[in-house]
Amino acid sequence: MNLMPKSLVAALAALVVCGAATPSFAENSWERNHPRRDQVNDRISNQFHRIAQERREGELSRGQANWLRQQDRRILGQERNYARWNGGYITRGEQAHLNRELNHVSREIGR
Repeated sequence: MNLMPKSLVAALAALVVCGAATPSFAENSWERNHPRRDQVNDRISNQFHRIAQERREGELSRGQANWLRQQDRRILGQERNYARWNGGYITRGEQAHLNRELNHVSREIGR
């Protein structure tokens, strides 16, 4: 009769240890390909290409191109910080905020 409770306690202890280990693995996952992150990162990449094209065509000066690239890198850093704070993904609100900032830079490229 004493063996039953000891084995039960051992089994429960094993479940607790396994259950406690699972969240630590989940916290370390980095969702690089999360759809909201992909959308923002694709826009940033597209804007880098547009800046390079406008620069080649003479539509942007070197200083303007550098300033626009700096703005895109700042937004990229913001996106990475948001993802770091949220376990590898960004929220809809953060995506909307980043897209508003990207819209502003995009308008500057098109001028």
